Amino acid sequence: MTDQSAHIYHEITKLFPNARCELNYQTPIELLIAIILSAQTTDDSVNKATTELFSKYHNVFEYANADIGELENSIRHLGLYKNKAKYIILTCQILLKKYNGIIPNNQKVLESLPGVGRKTANVFISEWYKEPRIAVDTHVKRVSTRLGLVCETDSLQQIEEQLMLEYDASNWIDLHHKLVIFGRYFCTAKLPKCSQCPLISVCKKPSL
Repeated sequence: MTDQSAHIYHEITKLFPNARCELNYQTPIELLIAIILSAQTTDDSVNKATTELFSKYHNVFEYANADIGELENSIRHLGLYKNKAKYIILTCQILLKKYNGIIPNNQKVLESLPGVGRKTANVFISEWYKEPRIAVDTHVKRVSTRLGLVCETDSLQQIEEQLMLEYDASNWIDLHHKLVIFGRYFCTAKLPKCSQCPLISVCKKPSL
């Protein structure tokens, strides 16, 4: 870890010492479904939808056998809800048929499921199984680019790999949460709080 990387981590930690996943869940299938639903949608909107959803469906079997119209109705206020309902049912059918309803701790298997890409798999594995991962979403990409941790032209996978090289594996999960929360509430896409930012001196795109 370079001095600048350590400085960035230290300052974001001071701002958000208790950064964590903000999706509500209790079981692995609830977590996976919440992550699938969170694509192009805020966590707050997902949590409002899953309050009803999780009271109606309780396990992989019930999701696998859900009526798609009823499932769509439960998440109708979320973006891309029709696709997401289809992905949830198909994913749970596969989990039931091939993995006895268990969500495996396997990157390749997870990424093969409908509606589950690299970011979703990384979030699930790091959050549920506590395996070191850095999931790159729009917040992580924006913040790490602005702070010069990665290049603006880097792909999502290149950003992930660069951050993994920059920080020790023991920090990856925490770093992911901190970059997400920092980007969600402080270094926002529009009207970032640059005048209050302790990292303005290393920012590549200050909005002052």
